[in-house]
Amino acid sequence: MPVVRYHDAMDILQVIFWSFIGSVFSLLGGILLVGNKKLRDKAIRFGLPFGAGALLAAAFLGLLPEAVEGSDIHVVAMYALGGFLGFFILERLLGWFHHHESHHHDTIHGKRNATHQWLVIVGDTLHNAIDGVAIGAAFLVNPAAGIGTALAVAAHEIPQEIGDFSILLGKGMRPRNVVLVNLFSALATVATALATYLLGDSLNLNPAFLIAIAAGFFIYIAASDIIPDIHEKPRREGNIQALMLLIGVIVIGFIISLTPHGHYHEDNHSDHDSHLHEHHKDADHDHHHEEDHE
Repeated sequence: MPVVRYHDAMDILQVIFWSFIGSVFSLLGGILLVGNKKLRDKAIRFGLPFGAGALLAAAFLGLLPEAVEGSDIHVVAMYALGGFLGFFILERLLGWFHHHESHHHDTIHGKRNATHQWLVIVGDTLHNAIDGVAIGAAFLVNPAAGIGTALAVAAHEIPQEIGDFSILLGKGMRPRNVVLVNLFSALATVATALATYLLGDSLNLNPAFLIAIAAGFFIYIAASDIIPDIHEKPRREGNIQALMLLIGVIVIGFIISLTPHGHYHEDNHSDHDSHLHEHHKDADHDHHHEEDHE
């Protein structure tokens, strides 16, 4: 008879809370700076390198080591590379998968084209959904991996969302609509994080492959989009951005090192299996006792 597993409500609330931090909470930067273009530009200029460093730390210090513990290192490397190349191909096909102000503002600002607006929104929603899969898969490993991933996503998403606000406002969208559209887009992170966690937990999936793909995604964003942009900046500004990237690595790396590690998903299953084993032992003992009594 199949065993039905019940999810701990606190585990589910934890996934919802941290995916909320990694998505909806990140909108606060765009909302607070909606009327101040000068501050928006500064937040994007120095926030994006910090977010890139956070993503690199989450990938190399959090996700990949956890994936290697759950699978063969060569298999993990293959999935990480597949994630990197897969998102490169996806960006080429969609043409607007990942974007930020410094790359696209000059070419699209002021074009009040509804198609362009929806291209930004669809690309951002897809990006948020993939972030959610990464967070949910990381929580399948243990809470430390989930929290570190969510914080790295938040560090990247805050300046990213400020850029989205600027682009959509520049295209003529009303501020109220910009906030609402970005709010619904950000909820994709919460939805996919929860769905990934519940599905993976119910089916007892090995999250190593998902988090390896997510690591490839994080590395791709930092290495293909943000780091090349730093090299294009004047020397002084580029040095400051490089410093912000290193600070992002240090901050998220430090947080990951502080959080307790342990294979949460596996521990839950082993606890469940041990309880099940004890139940069967008790049942067998009672059965033998009845036979002896007879």
